[in-house]
Amino acid sequence: MKGGIRTKKGPKTQKKLARRKAFALFVKTLRSKKDDGRWMCCNEDFSDIVKVHKHVAMVHRDNIDKTANHIIQDFEVKGQSGRQEGNVSEDATMQHCSSTEIERPDDGCHDDEAFHYQLPTLEEIQDVETKEVPVDGQILLYYKYTDIDNPQEVCDWQENLCSKLKLTGKVRIAREGLNGTVGGSLQASQLYIKYTRLHASFSDMSLEDFKTSPGNVEDFPDGLRVTVHTEIVPMGVDPQQISYHQAGGHLTVDEFHDTLQKLNTDGNQDTVLVDCRNFYESKIGKFTSALAPNIRKFSYWPEYVEKNLHVFENKKVLMYCTGGIRCERGSAYLRSKSICKEVLQLKGGIHKYIEKYPNGYFRGKLFVFDERFAMPANSDVISECTYCRAAWDSYRPCTSKHCHQLVLSCRECRQRGRTACCEECQRIADDLSKDIESRKEEIHVREECSCTRLRDRIPVEKS
Repeated sequence: MKGGIRTKKGPKTQKKLARRKAFALFVKTLRSKKDDGRWMCCNEDFSDIVKVHKHVAMVHRDNIDKTANHIIQDFEVKGQSGRQEGNVSEDATMQHCSSTEIERPDDGCHDDEAFHYQLPTLEEIQDVETKEVPVDGQILLYYKYTDIDNPQEVCDWQENLCSKLKLTGKVRIAREGLNGTVGGSLQASQLYIKYTRLHASFSDMSLEDFKTSPGNVEDFPDGLRVTVHTEIVPMGVDPQQISYHQAGGHLTVDEFHDTLQKLNTDGNQDTVLVDCRNFYESKIGKFTSALAPNIRKFSYWPEYVEKNLHVFENKKVLMYCTGGIRCERGSAYLRSKSICKEVLQLKGGIHKYIEKYPNGYFRGKLFVFDERFAMPANSDVISECTYCRAAWDSYRPCTSKHCHQLVLSCRECRQRGRTACCEECQRIADDLSKDIESRKEEIHVREECSCTRLRDRIPVEKS
């Protein structure tokens, strides 16, 4: 490496050690001269070392970087005399970096961890706040499977980051990683990507990992929700039992497209193309010739696999979903059955595929989990109005207060008052509205209409 010192673990180790020392030195300068366990910084009095570390990590990044660079340069000078074959021993480097004792909080939030909870600068935040949220903003869809030791701290940081950037949407944090979709101005979304990638757990995320589409804060009417869960996408199986580390192999968009082209040409009976999404998603858009399970939730996927092992046995399985996240755990579960020849998944999901092949093998619209409900991929309409069977693919929520289904009701039918998910649901809503006071308990019962009762919870596919 030109102009740098190499330890036995390489320059990354040295940079990390230099940052540790720089962080410790900075914190030490803030300590009260009275040695009363207090620190002063930015006209603020701190008595909690954890809060000091987080404050320094979030606000004084530039100071830390400059000091770390000086330390690395100092390594260069002091290491010349003891360098053999271009290397300085790791022990010498460690000794040099640990000359100043680093204070560490009792709860495990070490300085090198806190350093990564960074937020935009005051100037960046003020620039976002002074601008009106444009109509033509941007929505981000992203995920990262990675081991996280402190999900609540990551959750607090993410909530703070999104709030400062005036982003809305949903972010899920778990010990297995991060999953989110947020919307706001173009500038805010770019800053979000920048600061999320500065965290050690997400530093290897590329710009390609953040899928973008037109939208804004209004596409998430419930505002911002950042929460900690057991899974970043709810499959209903403990990640320690079925881990993302067991996922199937990834195919790039081009590789997936070429494979489908060959599949559609040769009609290979040993290959199964399966949609990992819910039935209402595949109803308005899917890959041609794909098996689309008629399940309502991803948490039904394990049971679906168990009841349909005959579909996948001795087959090469190609899987896809919206952005790729469900395929990670979904393919891992399928592989755990040890019945398939091979399990592969589309990297980046449908979202990435239609960016490059809008007129490829995916036909219809891509369902999204915000107020847009769908993104157009091409001009094909593969679904129909629930009532008149006319071609229609624009979802709206069922207007019955007891129901949470989505409705495909065309413009003409909606004008006639057909706004519920089915005729039975419409009757239930009408009955409840007649005497609300005497039937309050019924209003809060779980929905029960032909949309749910007449469809098998877990379908069994034909051989």
